[in-house]
Amino acid sequence: MGAEQKVVIVTGASQGLGEAIVRGYRDRNYRVVANSRSIKPSTDSDVFAIAGDISDPATAERIVAQTLDRFGRIDTLVNNAGIFVAKPFTDYTDEDYAKVLATNLNGFFYITRRVAKEMVKQGSGHIVQITTSLVDHANSNVPSVLASLTKGGLNAATKSLAIEYAAKGIRVNAVSPGVIKTPMHAPATHDFLAKLHPVGRMGEAKDIVDAVLFLENAGFVTGEILHVDGGQSAGH
Repeated sequence: MGAEQKVVIVTGASQGLGEAIVRGYRDRNYRVVANSRSIKPSTDSDVFAIAGDISDPATAERIVAQTLDRFGRIDTLVNNAGIFVAKPFTDYTDEDYAKVLATNLNGFFYITRRVAKEMVKQGSGHIVQITTSLVDHANSNVPSVLASLTKGGLNAATKSLAIEYAAKGIRVNAVSPGVIKTPMHAPATHDFLAKLHPVGRMGEAKDIVDAVLFLENAGFVTGEILHVDGGQSAGH
């Protein structure tokens, strides 16, 4: 296809939500650059897999350089890569803290800073963060201060970037999921996790993909934190 075919970068793309987001964009005929530490090459010529640790600034540079070299443009960035460690606050180790911040915040910072420079040159672009409803709906059954600290930071950064770049053709939004059925959650925990949502069920990956693609096509929406959480953020 020619230059009119749009290009999206998806981090944390090897499984779970990231893998589903890759499929969702391919269904919309986007070319996809898929990143994770362990990602394998794709048999789809329009899916370009780039392995690397997103918390390393050199990975961000390599992703952007190779994306431009192969596809010539970057239209969307989905910051999906993240680590979730649920523990009582005083049980967190220094290693937990460093690991979660490295992926959730450093990873966001390095790739977004680099992609935003290219989007400014183009005069257009869309950046989407995947955060968590726990930021707005703390739950004593799921103690997760590091998730709130890091993903809450991404929610705040989303609004700040949306305003900073609004006049430059770049939109910035976030999707804030409840608990989604992914390999992260063992089937034995599903009943308990379903009850955390007022609607009485866990979310499906498709629910998040639909939300990301809604934002992709919502040209008048920027700075939005879109809760896809079965009513969690509204309260019980």
